Amino acid sequence: MPEHSRLTPVAVMILATLREGDMHTYELVRLLRERKDDRLVPLQKGTIYHTVARLERDGLLAEVGVDRHGNRPERTTYTLLDAGRQAVEEWVRTELPQIERAADFRVALAEAHNLERDEVVALLDRRRALLVASAHEHRTGLDGAAHRGVPDQFMVEVQRQAALLDAELAWQDALRARLVDGSLAWGPDEIPEHLTKNSVSKETTP
Repeated sequence: MPEHSRLTPVAVMILATLREGDMHTYELVRLLRERKDDRLVPLQKGTIYHTVARLERDGLLAEVGVDRHGNRPERTTYTLLDAGRQAVEEWVRTELPQIERAADFRVALAEAHNLERDEVVALLDRRRALLVASAHEHRTGLDGAAHRGVPDQFMVEVQRQAALLDAELAWQDALRARLVDGSLAWGPDEIPEHLTKNSVSKETTP
């Protein structure tokens, strides 16, 4: 199985979506777009098809059939292998606690539901420690600059980052509280049926 670091965010989202059931690449693209996942990763068809082929070569997913409906081109259906499931989980475990790669963190957060509630809390606690340290560093820098008489016009970016870190801490603490007290539904058993891939009729696919 390839190391998680070899997975791109697009690959992670493809594998994570296949956890919901077998599907062909066209359906996979449609579902990702329907869920507005292009907010997180580019969803060009060429990239998706190339990534699916690479994931198959790497032994993370496998072909389970080819079908044709009417005049449509043949469509290959893929299934997620255990190695692919494990690769998603390991990638999320690595990216969820970090604060340096914002784009990867957003994907990890979107796929955090693939991990158990308690593990997500523990990973976010690790991230919180990094956020606190970074916020303290920025505040110390701002205090030092003010003491030296550095004009505010040179510090506006640092001021912005300090404010963003404070907001991120407040948001994450609120998320943690919901995870801990159980008010946030978590895991596949708590997903409403109408929001799952299996609830969408394949007959509606153009």
